[in-house]
Amino acid sequence: MDKPEDMSSVYEFDPITGNIPATKVEITVSLCVLYTQGVETKQWREFGRTEVIDNTLNPDFVRKYILDYFFEEKQNLPIEKFGFPYTKGFKRLKLRIPGKKCGSIILSAEELSNCRDSATMQFCANKLDKKDFFGKSDPFMVFYRSNEDGTFTICHKTEVVKNTLNPVWQSITIPVRALCNGDYDRTIKVEVYDWDRDGSHDFIGEFTTSYRELARGQSQFNIYEVSNAFIVTLLSFSVESESTFLDYIKGGTQINFTVAIDFTASNGNPSQSTSLHYMNPYQLNAYAMALRAVGEIIQDYDSDKMFPALGFGAKLPPDGRVSHEFPLNGNIENPYCNGIEGILEAYHQSLKTVQLYGPTNFAPVVNHVARYAAAVQDGSQYFVLLIITDGVISDMAQTKEAIVNGAKLPMSIIIVGVGQAEFDAMVELDGDDIRISSRGKPAERDIVQFVPFRDYMDRTGNHVLSMARLAKDVLAEIPDQFISYMKSRGIKPNPAPPPYTGPGNTHHHTQI
Repeated sequence: MDKPEDMSSVYEFDPITGNIPATKVEITVSLCVLYTQGVETKQWREFGRTEVIDNTLNPDFVRKYILDYFFEEKQNLPIEKFGFPYTKGFKRLKLRIPGKKCGSIILSAEELSNCRDSATMQFCANKLDKKDFFGKSDPFMVFYRSNEDGTFTICHKTEVVKNTLNPVWQSITIPVRALCNGDYDRTIKVEVYDWDRDGSHDFIGEFTTSYRELARGQSQFNIYEVSNAFIVTLLSFSVESESTFLDYIKGGTQINFTVAIDFTASNGNPSQSTSLHYMNPYQLNAYAMALRAVGEIIQDYDSDKMFPALGFGAKLPPDGRVSHEFPLNGNIENPYCNGIEGILEAYHQSLKTVQLYGPTNFAPVVNHVARYAAAVQDGSQYFVLLIITDGVISDMAQTKEAIVNGAKLPMSIIIVGVGQAEFDAMVELDGDDIRISSRGKPAERDIVQFVPFRDYMDRTGNHVLSMARLAKDVLAEIPDQFISYMKSRGIKPNPAPPPYTGPGNTHHHTQI
């Protein structure tokens, strides 16, 4: 899909603004791709995209966009080639392509509550209508939350249970704020459909309930008689508060940061100004900027600030052995560097001692971090690997296998591409559109985030701004990846320690 081209009439929404948001709003739209715009560069960046719904002219998407709302700013959101200001409630926008009747995009927005609870429930049904000529029915349920204006917003779809009139659906977990936005008496509508391959699903029936009713659990209050005398029954209901990234950090979880730098010959001779590794005495090169941008944020989540720093793709002294996993400080037994400055110093020294060579292999450094992550899977530590590279990956199959294996472990991978090379393979590793797989086995989680540094370079030469933009985007997925691992393993955060009280200070402190 094309990105917006003419946005001169659209205001800016900047997700990296320093202001404190007045609130969060949930945007529901009938579209595929949503973009946001940086204040300084006016460049449009993809914010997110909905799922694909086949064979329909009236799609109702489950995926929502959660954005910070600032009262004092004009915040515009372009959809494809169309932009519009934020509005509360409901808005219908006409699509405009000259000479064509294109229909409408529907936008709705609602302020979100701060409720962090999630409800887990399971349903079954009996005596459903037989909708298929051959076989029985393939039923699924769709949950809708009522809006403040009386309309309904889809918030969940169950799986399809094939060929049965008495389905038992799997347990589903829905955030309470998605289900009712914290209003326990708000109407929840549930529709039951028979799935059809061509997308023209047959409506079977519907019923309404509320969170307060559902919270009663399995009882006479949660047996719903629907049209044509079929019955939907709530089998179980439970609720628990969702833990956040900061809950784990406050409970003592450490973030272990490792950096791996590309020393292949395609970077150019470090002594020449055209090289990506050239050490300009007046400014950082792209490798150093990427390292400092990411490292200076993530280092504050590690108490000792000692970080392993590795290189790959170089010939090492004294015998010219090619290595794809060598310590930048030259100490195989202790590859740790003291803080980001220590990593930069070791990086500069390595450029003076190793010979840039090749090929570009990622699997050894991914497996290096995976070995450490495999040894600590109790939630006390989480590992983040930053790979900075200039070129096309040479060991794609081995790297995909390493990532699939690493997805089972407490680790994430950030890949920053520097230079002007094509990075198509890196996009595949990112797995945002299609989950990466190896030998037919898909990754358990999405743990890779790739960005090309050139997309974040400020046109005025403001490197501080370039680094801030880069850090914001590459680190944005880490908390969700972190939480996905903890949830998949059933790991809860440890209680936060009591607030510090200085010697002789006995008066009450309020923890913020």
